[in-house]
Amino acid sequence: MKKYEESELIINEDGSIFHLHVKPSQLADRVILVGDPGRVDIVASHFDSKECEIQSREFHTITGTYKGKRITCLSTGIGCDNIDITVNELDALANIDFETRTDKPNHRTLSIVRIGTCGGLQPEAPLGTFVASVKSIGFDGLLNYYAGRNDVCDLEMEKAFAAHMDWSPLKGAPYVSIADPSLIEQVAGRDMLRGITIACGGFYGPQGRQIRLKIQDPNQNEKVESFRYIDNGKELKICNFEMESSALAGLSALLGHRAMTCCMVIANRYAKEMNTDYKGSIDQLIRLVLDRI
Repeated sequence: MKKYEESELIINEDGSIFHLHVKPSQLADRVILVGDPGRVDIVASHFDSKECEIQSREFHTITGTYKGKRITCLSTGIGCDNIDITVNELDALANIDFETRTDKPNHRTLSIVRIGTCGGLQPEAPLGTFVASVKSIGFDGLLNYYAGRNDVCDLEMEKAFAAHMDWSPLKGAPYVSIADPSLIEQVAGRDMLRGITIACGGFYGPQGRQIRLKIQDPNQNEKVESFRYIDNGKELKICNFEMESSALAGLSALLGHRAMTCCMVIANRYAKEMNTDYKGSIDQLIRLVLDRI
């Protein structure tokens, strides 16, 4: 039986995992991820009770109950690099015995829903739309560092997208991760637009924004908007840009967890509109996820 060395599985002196500072007993089976540490308080304001609250850097965690369901809400900060930390440490909390540093005999499956904000890329994704990411195209390259990535990715879509974009190898290979279908059905309901999401490795250049720096492909966003892919007889479009969904879906699938991302559109790149005063209206999406997770 493999034993995880101290340099690989880093456990703090108080028995908590290195970055999150959460202990195994403090993790619920249902997990809501948000980017903003302040949004954890908004989610937890709906809880009937709270059992613990932990703050470590951008990682803010509250575990409590909502209508009889035990839920952990955790902030990740921005980007797929932080999702790499979050998902690996959540899995360690669920499936490794911290006393023996070995795998637990029975796998524990987490249901993880990320609630975020995004930029819409289609006319049918105006400001305020809720988008469920059925598949996510990762511009970040993170999943390419893990063995088995081909087993949890849509390889045909990867080829089709790279060809459509005339993708430069200098940017690294894009990957297509797949959200858990049963969780999509459970949470997305009929209220959310389902489609493809692009998870970018940055907010400016990777999302086609140009301020003082020019980007490698000035036609990137037009190509993204025009991409179409037939999946199980249904045409999928790229609905939105965000920065975490690809790593979340891919890593969770590799580790045997159910995961998905749903976002509220706060900018529409197609219509060139932006809503900076969105923090109050995202509460509707939070309540939908709490009821359905």
